[in-house]
Amino acid sequence: MSDKEQPSGGIIDNLKQVILAVVMALIIKTSIVEAYKIPSASMEDTLLVGDFLLANKFIYGARLPLVGWQLPAIREPEPGDIIIFIYPIDGQTKYIKRCVAGPLDTVLIKDKILYVNGNMIPNPEFSKFDHDSNGNLIILPRRKGGLDSRDNFGPYVVPANSFFAMGDNRDNSSDSRFWGPVPRQNILGEAMMVHWSWDDSKYPSPEVSVEDPLSVPRSFIHDILYFPKKVRWNRLFRVIS
Repeated sequence: MSDKEQPSGGIIDNLKQVILAVVMALIIKTSIVEAYKIPSASMEDTLLVGDFLLANKFIYGARLPLVGWQLPAIREPEPGDIIIFIYPIDGQTKYIKRCVAGPLDTVLIKDKILYVNGNMIPNPEFSKFDHDSNGNLIILPRRKGGLDSRDNFGPYVVPANSFFAMGDNRDNSSDSRFWGPVPRQNILGEAMMVHWSWDDSKYPSPEVSVEDPLSVPRSFIHDILYFPKKVRWNRLFRVIS
């Protein structure tokens, strides 16, 4: 091989490595582990707004990129799992809630207390209630003449191949009480760990505007100055349960 051919060969080798790295990253992201950001308060205080978490997509059956094949699941979703799924109403938004009941289970909520198949289910460790039972938010009834509400719901039998999901912030969560069960095929993975957490509520970053060219460096400098106070250090690498 001549000297003139070596640079070309080096470029091709480097290109192959880059393509391989991109393919591997795509496979990992779509099939094994994916990162998500918590945008709302529906899972407080288990998950907080600004938490960045990793989800295990392999446990429920990884979907291979491009071909769309799904590998066998290690296990099925279980009550107590915090699941990431595609919102059944629009078919595209990713939601995160706690699975509380599985296929053919009977769900009953009476005065905020959850029962599944007649058994009272303890509240998750960091769950919370913002309002008393007098602040019922009426939702669409599931049975003719039903009087289902946020705090009193059911009895309701979860359909086959579906799961009932609720937010840990029981008084402030749009979940299966409002829009129905989660089909099995919509479930993407199980939340594993909070790897980063950023609190923008106490020292909110200045708004960035295309009309103000200085807004970008202004926001960047602000975040640098308040960085130690905005990171929730005690939540980094916390295992989700």
